[in-house]
Amino acid sequence: NNQNTVLMSECSQVENDCSDIYNPGQTVNGTYAIYPAGNAPAWVYCQMISDGNEEDKGGWTVIQRRMDGSVNFYRPWNQYKRGFGNVEGEYWLGLENMYQLTRKNKYMLRVDLEDFQGNKVFALYSSFSVDPEADGYKLHVSGFTDGGAGDSLSEHDGQKFTTLDEDQDSDDNNNCAKLRLGAFWYKHCMKTNPNGMYIWGEDNTHTGIGNVWKTWKGYDVGMKSICMKIRSVP
Repeated sequence: NNQNTVLMSECSQVENDCSDIYNPGQTVNGTYAIYPAGNAPAWVYCQMISDGNEEDKGGWTVIQRRMDGSVNFYRPWNQYKRGFGNVEGEYWLGLENMYQLTRKNKYMLRVDLEDFQGNKVFALYSSFSVDPEADGYKLHVSGFTDGGAGDSLSEHDGQKFTTLDEDQDSDDNNNCAKLRLGAFWYKHCMKTNPNGMYIWGEDNTHTGIGNVWKTWKGYDVGMKSICMKIRSVP
């Protein structure tokens, strides 16, 4: 039993994220166990195969993914804290895991977007981190590079996380999570809503409730897929 404990702690020192798994030569996309906090494993989807660009060599840890509307993302604080969903499909890694990952190393963030016509774009940020829960899991994101999506995330830099039962946005009159049917680092309220309703393309019935990215498609066009992924920066 003691041996198992030692082995577990040795593993935890190594595999903090997908790039720790990728670097020794594991280059298959799929589900892996990582150890953000050093003890309990978190299951994540690792994107190991690159699209050929220098900035995307693989070893990405997927922290958020939407692809088919199969998972309900309108959830309370404790679920956003610990994570939910299906790692092989739609899921949210959890704010605590994001904090534990980004407090130890520097990370870059890439957001991949696809519309229902099959067009694909991305936004790249050279720096991404999340503060501890005591600070509202505040977002720090900067260093934007455009891959066709435009910058809908820098607006949210410095914001605390808001859910339907935990209002920490900058809008004095509304809880943006309730207003936009999601959960995010809302301001007044947002330029992107990755955890909003999964709407099938264009729908202007209620503006801004979908999984939208304003600088690419405005507030009324939901994404077929959104993937937020991070990789440690040497």
